[in-house]
Amino acid sequence: MPIHVVITRRVKIGREGEFQKALLDFFQKSFSQDGVLGADMLTPPPGSNSREFGLLRTFADEKARDAFFESEMFKAWEVKVRTLTEGERVHRELHGLEAWFRSSSPPPRWKMFIATFLGVLPVATVLNVTLGPAILPWNFLLRTAVFNGCMIALLTWAIMPLMTRVLHNWLRSEPRKMKPSPFRSATAPT
Repeated sequence: MPIHVVITRRVKIGREGEFQKALLDFFQKSFSQDGVLGADMLTPPPGSNSREFGLLRTFADEKARDAFFESEMFKAWEVKVRTLTEGERVHRELHGLEAWFRSSSPPPRWKMFIATFLGVLPVATVLNVTLGPAILPWNFLLRTAVFNGCMIALLTWAIMPLMTRVLHNWLRSEPRKMKPSPFRSATAPT
């Protein structure tokens, strides 16, 4: 199962362009490492005073992640980036809901809605048929908590990772642009 890691750094004032250039160079080199599946740069919004940059990286598995962070290439990057940043990097793995649609440019919300709906509907149906009758005599609040806990656990660790893998190409696809018809004039008649 892929591992998603986000690393954020605060870049020194006036060094943002240099940091971005160095990071892009590091991206290119890092893709030669076995098990690196992808990377995205997260930049502060235009007009923002923030100097926090993020790196979203995906690895094939824990072994690939560990090998990457222990590699000489990564250690050299850490030395270089210290001259461009303030403080220590913040490093954390994404789990559950936050990893479902991980990307610097997530899919449109309507696609996330459909993917989530396609995951929730069968889980809710199966839980209602199987778990529902068993917990029906329970107190309403306890019954609701158990049902929703089971639903969220199944979605987080089983269903949504599967849905995003199965629907990956569709979730990331760009809208199709209409080609001009060869039978229509490009300009309106005057």
